[in-house]
Amino acid sequence: MPLNLPILLTWLRVALIPVFVGLFYLPDTLLAPMVKNVCATLIFAVAALTDWFDGFLARRWNQTSSFGAFLDPVADKLMVAAALILLVELDRAAAWLAVIIIGREITISALREWMAQLGKSRNVAVAYIGKLKTTAQMVAILFLLWWGPLVPGMSTPLIGTIALYVAGVLTIVSMFYYLQVAAQQFREQ
Repeated sequence: MPLNLPILLTWLRVALIPVFVGLFYLPDTLLAPMVKNVCATLIFAVAALTDWFDGFLARRWNQTSSFGAFLDPVADKLMVAAALILLVELDRAAAWLAVIIIGREITISALREWMAQLGKSRNVAVAYIGKLKTTAQMVAILFLLWWGPLVPGMSTPLIGTIALYVAGVLTIVSMFYYLQVAAQQFREQ
C-alpha cells in the first residue's frame, strides 16, 4: 500500500466517520443540538473537500495508485451512507430514500468491480449524470445536517429535503444509465 498525502486524506475521511456520527450521541448537556449540527456539517464539508482534493493531488503529483482508486470511492460511500443513516435516525430524511441511494451506491460499486475484472472499467466510468447526483446529494446532506437558520428566509430543512429528492431521482436515472452501459458491453461480446 503506497502512503502519500492523497491516500492519507482518503484515510482521514474514513477516520472522520465515527467522530461525525459520535457527535450526535453526546448528551445535549455536553454539546447543544445546534452545535452538534454545525460540527457535523463542518466535518462532512471537510470530508467532501478532501474527496476532491485527494484526487486533484494524486493526479497533479502523479501519485495515483490502484489502492487509492479503490479506497477513495469506498471512503466516499461510507461517509455518505453514515450521513444518510444518521439523518434517517434524526428524522430528517426518509428511510426509503436513503435505502435507494445507498442501494444504488452498492449496486454501481459492484458493477464497476465486475467490469474491472472483465477489463472494461472505462465503460462504467463516472458520467455527468453521476456527478449531478453527487452534487445534489452533497448539498442535501449539508443542509439537512445544518438543520437550522442560515440566512433569513432560507429554510435549510426544506432546501435539504428538496435536494435529497432530486438526488433520489438522479440516483435512479444514473443507476439505469450505468446498467444500460454495462448491458450494452455484454451484448457486444
